[in-house]
Amino acid sequence: MSTVPAGTPCWTDLATPDLTDARRFYPELFGWTGRIAPEPEAGGYTVFLLGGQAVAGAGPPAIPDQVPIWSVYFATNDADLVAGRVERAGGQVVVPPFEVFDRGRMAVFSDPAGAAFSVWQPMAMPGGEIFGVPGALTWTELVTPDPEGAKVFYELVFGWQPEDPPADPGGHTGWRLGTQIVAGMSTPLGDFPADTPAYWSVYFGAADVDATAARAAALGGEILVPPHDVPAGRYTSLRDPQGALFQTLTPPA
Repeated sequence: MSTVPAGTPCWTDLATPDLTDARRFYPELFGWTGRIAPEPEAGGYTVFLLGGQAVAGAGPPAIPDQVPIWSVYFATNDADLVAGRVERAGGQVVVPPFEVFDRGRMAVFSDPAGAAFSVWQPMAMPGGEIFGVPGALTWTELVTPDPEGAKVFYELVFGWQPEDPPADPGGHTGWRLGTQIVAGMSTPLGDFPADTPAYWSVYFGAADVDATAARAAALGGEILVPPHDVPAGRYTSLRDPQGALFQTLTPPA
């Protein structure tokens, strides 16, 4: 059983060509420990733990030329049902639902603007066990040049309702599921080439964003957007040594 409701972000994992270095970089940055899957077919897939609780994963790329990337998973009770909804809403089933050993069922999709996302139907593994604290998944955001199309698609797939703040029309959108804001959406900043797909970004909590950014750079990563204050808190955008993009965030007190 998932630790979060269906339709809510429940897991994130990294596809990387250098899993050994990922096992070095992220534990030193966030204080994680690693638990490597024992099955040879898992390719060394590693579950990262924070205080003994699962927060994220990392594994080899699914295809040789895949760029290093963090992926977002949303909880579901029926991955096959979601696959049908994605197709009817105009998205693409990239990887049909399949079982991951005895851990759960997953599938990979893309929305009409090209943003890839996954679902997780838990069996033995619920997904993430802790959220919203330093070192754990704290926020997920869709960056898309087609926010109006996304509003239609994700309502059909997950039942999300878009919520646009009155003071920021057309800028930032919250995705509401019931009484909870479960994710966000924004439009790209600056020049966004027409052939560039939309994407989901992941944010990890940080007690001190400035110190985390400096630490990431010292460990071989790159600071893409220096720490600064935004309405959601203090934030920075980073790349790991292999080029995977991620964000860290300290929410307002």
